[in-house]
Amino acid sequence: MEPVDLNAAADAYAAAPLLNCLLREAAEPVGPGEPAGAAVHRLRGSGRLLRVRGGRRPVYPELRTANGWHPLSHTELVKLVSDELGRFTGTTNDELPVEITDSRDALVALLAARATAEPPADPYVLSEQSLVMGHPHHPAPKARGGAPAGSWLPYAPEAHARFPLVFLGLREDQCVEEGGRAVTEAVDSLADLLDGPRAPAGYTLLPAHPWQLDLVADRPAVREAFADGRLLRLGESRRPAWPTASIRTLHVPDPAADLFVKFSLDVRITNDVRRLWRHDLLALRRTDAAVEAGFAALRGTGSDAAWLADRGYRTAAFAFEELAVLVRDGLRAHTVPGATPLLVAALAEGYPGSPPAGATDPLAWWRAYLRQVVPPVLELFARHGVVLEAHLQNTVIAVDASGMPVQALFRDAEGVKLLPDLPRADAWERLVYCLVVNNLSEIAAVLADRCPEASPLLWPAAREELLRYESLRGLPEIAALLTAPALPAKTNLLLRWTRADGAAARYRPLPNPLLT
Repeated sequence: MEPVDLNAAADAYAAAPLLNCLLREAAEPVGPGEPAGAAVHRLRGSGRLLRVRGGRRPVYPELRTANGWHPLSHTELVKLVSDELGRFTGTTNDELPVEITDSRDALVALLAARATAEPPADPYVLSEQSLVMGHPHHPAPKARGGAPAGSWLPYAPEAHARFPLVFLGLREDQCVEEGGRAVTEAVDSLADLLDGPRAPAGYTLLPAHPWQLDLVADRPAVREAFADGRLLRLGESRRPAWPTASIRTLHVPDPAADLFVKFSLDVRITNDVRRLWRHDLLALRRTDAAVEAGFAALRGTGSDAAWLADRGYRTAAFAFEELAVLVRDGLRAHTVPGATPLLVAALAEGYPGSPPAGATDPLAWWRAYLRQVVPPVLELFARHGVVLEAHLQNTVIAVDASGMPVQALFRDAEGVKLLPDLPRADAWERLVYCLVVNNLSEIAAVLADRCPEASPLLWPAAREELLRYESLRGLPEIAALLTAPALPAKTNLLLRWTRADGAAARYRPLPNPLLT
């Protein structure tokens, strides 16, 4: 096997999502260019021309100069992006270029580790750990807070990591828990599932992510709790947990009773510091109960769609956010018999054995995917006022032995919005972005790449699925969606450049592929 140039590979992986952001948010297409397959865009800040190749994963950026087309190195591309955004927005930002470079440098470490790591045997875990590029429309999807690779690489899903949890003993009078018996039993069961230590009398078990514990152990509230005995370090589990694509959520395998555990992680990943914030935890049970009620009603109609419930949380009163652990339903109890669950984001990025890449009939595969994913999201909105965050990373598709989609599973109550907390128009915009722009558009592009002759048929099939739902169940927003000239596309680059809150989604219009 020929050696891989890790720097060149990292440059290519890092450039694609950065270019996607720049071209969507701060440029306009001029037309096709030479050579064949190239596209030329005019940058809105300066009016300069940028040429790229590669379609949905752009490569080989070149800037038009007086001497012709100049190929851009990654360093030059970052400088160009910074200059353009400064001109376009009238604001400066010294942090984002560093974050973009950190993301690219993280890729070098990830690719090197991945080359020698043993991939997981479980197809589901393999899919969760297949996102080498990451978010296709984020400027720095692999940034890890600028920390040295040695501090985070042991916990990186992209490096096929698996690692033990740290078990703490939390004095019972310091324990804060919400979710009732389901949470108590689930958290306590981790000692059996992972073969970990038990809490002594007068203490309750508090599992911790080792990276987060390293980050917060020296903070006064935590250090003092260790010193005065409110918190004990009991030891590590003997069996490992597996980090999923979100990094801070871990899969705890078990043939019959697997679980997910989600931790705070005081590191900026994409748009946010990934802490379990107090306000989100306090809203968790209300949100999750509303979603569970909607899916229970769905099951009553014969649907196999499933929700991986966020059962509740346990934490320490003196470090409510820092040491919180959230418990989520596992897959085994929810997946239809004989099916294999896979993370949809992995299908969009592509990895060896990905079902859509191997589909013998891409259009049939797409229709099956639409039938499983689209109706549950619409039904929860139309009948229950629930807006699922059905983007690529929160959607799991279960496939049968032939690779055909047979069930959709959804997750993450933190990203769910409820009516009337959000105005209906804003809620529908969020739904359309997550479901159509983030999810369906990416999967359709995979199938179009796989089978170009099927490309003209993909969006008419999506339109048919939406019309089918509207005719059966009724949802007035569908008619407007099918005739709208544009769809909302989230502007992650501008959001990060302007230092907006990660939850403050901003959109710009994207041509609507559903329009006839």
